[in-house]
Amino acid sequence: MDTSIVIPRRYAWIVFALTFGLLISDYMSRQVLNAVFPLLKSEWTLSDSQLGLLSGIVALMVGLLTFPLSLLADRFGRVKCLVLMAMLWSLATLGCALAENYQQMLVARFLVGVGEAAYGSVGGAVVMAVFPREMRATLSGAFMAGGMFGSVLGIAIGGVIAELFGWRWAFAGMAIFGLVLATIYPMIVREARIAPQRLADAASRAAIKAQRPLRTLYSSRSVLGAYVGSGLQLFVAGTMIVWMPSYLSRYYGMGTDKAATVAAVIMLCGGVGVVACGILCDRFARKRADRKISLAIVYCLGSCLLLSLAFALPVGTTQLVVICLGMMVAAGTNGPTSAMVGNLTHYSVHGTALATLTLANNLLGLASGPLITGKVSDHIGLDAALQLVPLVSIAAAAVLFYAKRHYLDDMVRQQADDNSQTAAMAAAHP
Repeated sequence: MDTSIVIPRRYAWIVFALTFGLLISDYMSRQVLNAVFPLLKSEWTLSDSQLGLLSGIVALMVGLLTFPLSLLADRFGRVKCLVLMAMLWSLATLGCALAENYQQMLVARFLVGVGEAAYGSVGGAVVMAVFPREMRATLSGAFMAGGMFGSVLGIAIGGVIAELFGWRWAFAGMAIFGLVLATIYPMIVREARIAPQRLADAASRAAIKAQRPLRTLYSSRSVLGAYVGSGLQLFVAGTMIVWMPSYLSRYYGMGTDKAATVAAVIMLCGGVGVVACGILCDRFARKRADRKISLAIVYCLGSCLLLSLAFALPVGTTQLVVICLGMMVAAGTNGPTSAMVGNLTHYSVHGTALATLTLANNLLGLASGPLITGKVSDHIGLDAALQLVPLVSIAAAAVLFYAKRHYLDDMVRQQADDNSQTAAMAAAHP
């Protein structure tokens, strides 16, 4: 069942643009920290483990809270929840600018994580609600690319601001941007327009509840494989995003602004890759839905090969080019796995389903990757630690291969369940 057919296409793109803009703000607030790692390390005499925790605490809170907060958003209104989230992470980012020591910064980053916890999943559900099913991999990939583009802007702009005015103003700039967008968003995006059927069919939701659509979050082997495979692959992409500015500063001797700019270019390649990989999946999977998983496996193995080669090369232009190529496919699984989750779960719990995916992405990847890499770096050096990171992609590919074996059968089963629930709703409300 697809509720997006009643949404005018022009309005759908406006909703996408504003939701995408808030996602960019989300990641700008999250990743600006990475641009100022060298300055914080020097000013507060921090270890790589401590720096990794400042980054990882955000992803950890996102992982822990995304499911319950997304469940609340599905029940009480996604637009209202998105605005509250944006306000919280923006104010917490302002708190980072005011932090006087490591402990205060850690608390502020904790609150950033609380604010950002469910934005990706709930925002993704909003995007799914206003576009048709056949565009899911493309739009999910394009939406999640906002994370990459936000990382690019957060690192690049944050690095330049920090070099010119100090690291505190880098955080303050991100906070102001988020607060402005959060004020504009509810003036244009309204729950009654993005989910008219969901609001109109309050009585019908009781019939849906009787069928327990939450079971679809974990009832198939392929959806579980999508969660785990996506999370493991983001161990690689997330680690590169966090540690690249520090790597460039230490091994290329770049200043804060130059390291942030070069790292931003690398992240931009990743963002472009996410969109391109999602488009390829929708195009090649028109006749066979499982082809999107085959491409996701190729993305995993391709990133492993390219990034392993890159960190085996000596520092220089060639290494940077190969890193860029590796990042173009490193996060390419975002679109395919999001589409898999959307196709294998009931539409009424898409926000919660994407929250479950976000939980896996953060606990297995975005939180654990930077933190584990920081700890390993303290023992063997950052360059050696980054040589080991791409090997996790092999495990991600293996899990997605397992999911591919069951995907088509699980799709048929889910579609049959959707049809039976639609019939039950029609019978309950003729």
